[in-house]
Amino acid sequence: MSQRNWHILVVEDDPDGQEVVATILQHLNISIDVAGDAAQAETLLFQSGSTYHAAIIDLALPDKDGWALLSEIQQAPKTAALPCIAVTAFHTSKLREDAIKAGFTAYFAKPIDATVFARRLEEIL
Repeated sequence: MSQRNWHILVVEDDPDGQEVVATILQHLNISIDVAGDAAQAETLLFQSGSTYHAAIIDLALPDKDGWALLSEIQQAPKTAALPCIAVTAFHTSKLREDAIKAGFTAYFAKPIDATVFARRLEEIL
């Protein structure tokens, strides 16, 4: 699938984090929507009619953590197969392992390495 056709949901509450991920994806000509919390993400995923090729989810969101959002995504028929990518500033090797076991397709510690991030997205999509 061509990157020009990708549409990704970025779920990140920190404006700097939003900007970093958005800049990387926009540089790759990938269309994005940004949600600042889980509630906005749920609206975009389940009520807007938009279709996404992946979701990039911060694990530490203000209203509901990324783990709970992942669970909702996995349980909804419309989004059950959606690749979800975890990002966090609170990195540990155990957290990485737990994220993958929970069903995240990939995991990135902040600050995100743009080159590695872009390559991994291409592999996932």
